[in-house]
Amino acid sequence: MGINFAQEVAVHGDALQLRTERTRILASNIANENTPGYQAQDMDFAATMAAATATAGGALAPAGAQDTLYRVPFHPSGDGNTVEIGVEQAAFAQNASDYQTSLTFLSMQIKGIAKAINGQ
Repeated sequence: MGINFAQEVAVHGDALQLRTERTRILASNIANENTPGYQAQDMDFAATMAAATATAGGALAPAGAQDTLYRVPFHPSGDGNTVEIGVEQAAFAQNASDYQTSLTFLSMQIKGIAKAINGQ
């Protein structure tokens, strides 16, 4: 009887991949804070994660293929830029915290598998 590692860590591995992609999107928003006409983007993490777990095997689409959404600003700027730095920083911080949480769960799961292999 073998252990299917992909099956054991699938949800947390997928979550880390999606959180990494969301970090890239949010960092791009922050970097383009002063770029005229730049449209802030974000990802609907819950919907993308649900779609990934609903597919056969829970495989994620290739990086960058996730649908990104455009953020609607609370206070539109005159130059057409929709980045609001406070909103982006808060989203980035929340995403970083969620990433760390997923990483902790994945680490605990791997430690549990290692203990099972060692017979502890």
